[in-house]
Amino acid sequence: MHRPAQRQRQLRSRLLVCAAAVPVILVASGCSSDSDSGSDGAKKDSGSKASASAKTGGDKAPKVEKAAYGKLPEPCEVLSKKTLEELVPKAKDKSGKAGTSSDTATRGSCSWDSLDNNGVDGSQFRWLRVSTLRFDSDASLGSGAKRAQDNFAKQVSDAQATKDAKGLKSEPVQGVGDQATLVKYDLKKDKDTFKQQTFVTRVENAVITVDYNGAGLAGDESPDAGALGKAAQKAAKEAAAAVVAANEGGGKASGSGEKPKDDAKSEDSKADDSKAKDDAKSDDSTSDDSKSKDKSGTSKS
Repeated sequence: MHRPAQRQRQLRSRLLVCAAAVPVILVASGCSSDSDSGSDGAKKDSGSKASASAKTGGDKAPKVEKAAYGKLPEPCEVLSKKTLEELVPKAKDKSGKAGTSSDTATRGSCSWDSLDNNGVDGSQFRWLRVSTLRFDSDASLGSGAKRAQDNFAKQVSDAQATKDAKGLKSEPVQGVGDQATLVKYDLKKDKDTFKQQTFVTRVENAVITVDYNGAGLAGDESPDAGALGKAAQKAAKEAAAAVVAANEGGGKASGSGEKPKDDAKSEDSKADDSKAKDDAKSDDSTSDDSKSKDKSGTSKS
């Protein structure tokens, strides 16, 4: 009689246990769902960021144009003997004195001095220096041409800021390089007045600075500043041409797309060689003796 009642109590206990377990399952299921949705959100954010990064190019540095000139000429060879004879006629060392440089591929200088001693009538002094600077293109610093423009402005500014300069004048000059400026002034030293000319020019990614001064010593007359300025301009133009010449085949001219004359001649010679070979083959087919002669008389090109 008691067994049915006992079974009913057992059944109720099991139902209560199951009912208590249901919320736990739901909670666990809910947490799992939130976790998954969070993961999906993170994936979406990550995807958006990756897409944005791809559109902006990521962390890649911007490209800059290649510098036009990759080398400099020997600094003591940028001026012709004729020009040196005009500017420093009594120079002791016609070959010049090269300045020290830790990187001759990007900078160099050479100087000359001349003293025309006329005894009691005084003497004429001349001093000349040519400096060259070249700038490579750099992603973080800019193109070689832009860096050269900045240095050009600095060279002009430095010349204008010369201490104790008197009657300073600065003027742009056309027809020399891509940019050119002449800075001129007087500078007094030991009672003698030196007429200083600083001519700065830029050609693509190279900057050339010509410092030229003259003085009449021991009572001799001071040289004409205008003549000295023209001489400095001539030297700067010649030095700029030397930079271009040093880079022939690797500078702007190489990008013209026009075939050099030497190459054209080479093509003609190739055509002649081909024709000669065809003629030789024709002779081979008609005579064994001519075959022998062809083999012995043909030189490898």
